[in-house]
Amino acid sequence: MDLNVSRRSLLRAAATVPAAAAVAAGTTTPASAEAETTTATSSDIHAPATRFTIAVLPDTQYLIDEGGSDEEPVRATLRHLDRDRSGVVFMTQLGDITEHGTETEMRAADRVFRAAGDLPFSVLAGNHDVRGDDQRGDTPYLRTFGPRRFAAMPTYGGSSPDGYNSFHVIAAAGREWLVLALDWRVSDAGLGWTQQVLDDHPTLPAILTTHDLVWADDDGDAHLSDHGRRLWDRLIRANDQIFLALGGHYWPSGRTTLTNDAGHAVHLHITNYQDRYYGGAGMVRYYSFDLARGVIDVETFSPWLRAKRRPTPLEAEHTELTGDVDRFSVELDFARRFAAFAPPVVPAPRPASAVMPRGTVAYWRFDDAGLGGVGQPFPGDDGAAVEPGTVARDLTGNGNDLMAELLHSSGPETLTWSAEHHDGQPAHASLRFDGGQSPDRGALLRTGPDAPLNSLTFESGYTIETFLKLPEPFAGEHAWMGVLSWEGRAGEAGKHSGWSDDEPTCSLNLSGERFLQFVVYPVPVDADPTSWSHALPTGRWMHVAVVNDGRHTTLYVEGSRIARNAAEESRGITTLGKPFVLGGTQYAGSYGQGFYGWLGDTRITGRALGEEEFLTAR
Repeated sequence: MDLNVSRRSLLRAAATVPAAAAVAAGTTTPASAEAETTTATSSDIHAPATRFTIAVLPDTQYLIDEGGSDEEPVRATLRHLDRDRSGVVFMTQLGDITEHGTETEMRAADRVFRAAGDLPFSVLAGNHDVRGDDQRGDTPYLRTFGPRRFAAMPTYGGSSPDGYNSFHVIAAAGREWLVLALDWRVSDAGLGWTQQVLDDHPTLPAILTTHDLVWADDDGDAHLSDHGRRLWDRLIRANDQIFLALGGHYWPSGRTTLTNDAGHAVHLHITNYQDRYYGGAGMVRYYSFDLARGVIDVETFSPWLRAKRRPTPLEAEHTELTGDVDRFSVELDFARRFAAFAPPVVPAPRPASAVMPRGTVAYWRFDDAGLGGVGQPFPGDDGAAVEPGTVARDLTGNGNDLMAELLHSSGPETLTWSAEHHDGQPAHASLRFDGGQSPDRGALLRTGPDAPLNSLTFESGYTIETFLKLPEPFAGEHAWMGVLSWEGRAGEAGKHSGWSDDEPTCSLNLSGERFLQFVVYPVPVDADPTSWSHALPTGRWMHVAVVNDGRHTTLYVEGSRIARNAAEESRGITTLGKPFVLGGTQYAGSYGQGFYGWLGDTRITGRALGEEEFLTAR
């Protein structure tokens, strides 16, 4: 796409269309080590890691069988997990460790699981390891994989009094996660203990693991088993914290999604490969959580087979499984899914005095500290109209107040007050603009004719920042709208290199593809260097910064530099003493459509700010 032509489309359109760790009952230890990082929000400019992996090891019974088997595939998998510390933070096993649950087999399992090294993990009993429910008393399994096995692990939180149910707390991606490892037959007492663990950790998203949960048909569609139905009805559906439940026992593998009592999705998966080549060949499944992308990426493979230099055709066929139930992604808006029980920690509002670094020439915000003048009440209610003439005060005291006005014959709904805001925004308020085409409508805020900002040229550098959010859906009638600008025209300044002498001397716009476009006519040259972003998402707050160091301009979105920037020398802004405008871009002396979406705190600084000085930095 010719971006230069597309940018001109904005102007052409404007011309042609005017416009605790809880102490649970039974054996417990301190829950988890402190979280690796502080809680992340979407506003963190230097956010903690947002990706981690939980490994899932299903039934290994055919490989740990005193009647004749080969333990090496399982040992190879555990060695691999112990070494793969780039992302794997925990491993959970799904039961049926052994074929018969005998003392001999459990001693073998004990030796095999030592290969996991320091990697924390959970284990639960399957029907080949034990008989009856979790009140069965002493067994070789309990002596091998009871509470004493996990006591030294930093993730271990405790076990039920019978020792067959346990929980772990994992610190990853800036928060803690609860893993429940439940016996293959949880008694009423076990369910009560599990509920107490959830009650004692009310803000932790929970992953439930057990042996018998769902079974799948040949198409991979999973259905609750009888025991799975009991867990669903007695535990899962009423506890919104449980968002993922994993089981083994049956084959083939499969998955389903059910809706809990809170109206939220719960993902239920079956993982079992004992029917595959070599008793499953030590298959492991990776659940890679990516909080930035809002997905859990799932893959299944055999580290033992991967390590073979010359695999046979049958081995090569089973090294990685790529079917729809073995390699897939689960879309999950983590913040939204967990908001009911773990609302994100949003920084408190910051006073204007705390966010005006050296060189700040103008700062506007739309809370009660910045919106409304003498005799003008602060709107204060979501959706309340912001009347024409309402003042947004320049909180620097430099006299660059903005005044609201409606374009064309727009109604009061075109500019309203909103309590929505970017998590990292100093003021917890914004303005909602309802601009558009057919007919052209909109609203804007403009400096007065004598505002000092109108004449500043910023030849030593500048930083322009704002917060914005685009609504969903973002229809075609909102293409090529202006975010902010100065009203001066290129021809008035003797600049004739652009598409038209009537284009503004400086503006931040949004293309039809939702690309941000910053175009400026510098002071010393007849040129219009332009900076572009990627396609911005809808329904999501973003911090946008334009930083000029006196020569080059860099565009930032959410603290990330955008590569597609102008290379020409760009010193200063040809402002011509004309007003600064928020919410629109003027062409040929008139405004067509106005901005569509939310705009929050906006700040202009007369120097190039470092990333650590942005409005979102804390």
